[in-house]
Amino acid sequence: MPDRPFRSSSFSTVLSELWEMVLAYVKQETLDPAKKLGRYVGWGLLGSLLLGMGMVLLALAGLRVLQDETGTTFHGNWSWAPYAIVLLGGGVIVTLLLSMTRKRKKGSS
Repeated sequence: MPDRPFRSSSFSTVLSELWEMVLAYVKQETLDPAKKLGRYVGWGLLGSLLLGMGMVLLALAGLRVLQDETGTTFHGNWSWAPYAIVLLGGGVIVTLLLSMTRKRKKGSS
């Protein structure tokens, strides 16, 4: 026998308390973590957008340097070379970043 005295309460009171408890549990276990996850994803998207814009601006700066500061090296038939150099540099950076993420995924599992 339990040590506490039996409380007599109506069925509707028990049912309403159960409903409130279920709602509080659902909110605690689903809605609150979803809000936190939404904030995390939002900041991640903002950061990746800003990093992407920064990389584009750095690539344009590199292109500008190659076109303006190299004298007559990339004139005439070689006018395409600065674009290729910047494109290859961006490809190398993307490849390095992707390989870093793959190594991290393999190591964490």
